[in-house]
Amino acid sequence: MNRDVSRRGLLGVGASTVALGIAGCLGSSSEDEWDVDGTLAVSNAQQFSSPDCGCCHRYASYLREHLDTTLEETETDDVAGLKRRHGVPAEAQSCHTLVLDEYVVEGHVPFEVIAQLLDERPSIDGIALPGMPSGSPGMGGTKADSFTVYELDDGKSGGVYAEI
Repeated sequence: MNRDVSRRGLLGVGASTVALGIAGCLGSSSEDEWDVDGTLAVSNAQQFSSPDCGCCHRYASYLREHLDTTLEETETDDVAGLKRRHGVPAEAQSCHTLVLDEYVVEGHVPFEVIAQLLDERPSIDGIALPGMPSGSPGMGGTKADSFTVYELDDGKSGGVYAEI
C-alpha cells in the first residue's frame, strides 16, 4: 500500500511539474516590460491572422490598449497570400500582419517601435519583427536578447529600423 501511495505521489508531483512548466511557457514574465502608457493616433487599424493563432489574439489585446481607434481583426486561411499582397518577404514574416494607416507592421512589434514609426513617418512600407520571439508582446515567455525590427520596402526586408 505504501508503494501505491508513493507512485501516486510521484505521479502527482510529476503532473504538477509539467503543469507549472507549461504555464510558465504560456505566461509572460516579460509582460510588465510591455506595460507602457501611450496611444497610437491612427485612422485605420486591421490585423490579419490565421483563425487558430492564440498569440495573435493576445497581441491584438495588447495593441487595443494603445489605439485611439477600433482594431479590426480579420482571420484568413490565406495568410501567405495576404503577406505577399502587403509586400512582406518570407524572411521577415511572423504569424500576423497589421495594417496601420499606410504602414504594414509584421509580427509582435512593441508599441514603442510602432509609435516611433508613426511619429517619424519614414518613406518605407512598414516594419517587421520576424518570427515569434519569446518575451515579445503577446508571446509570453522571457525576453532573452534584444529584438531587431527591420524596415520593409518594395517587398524586401531592408535595414535595421530599431533595436529594442
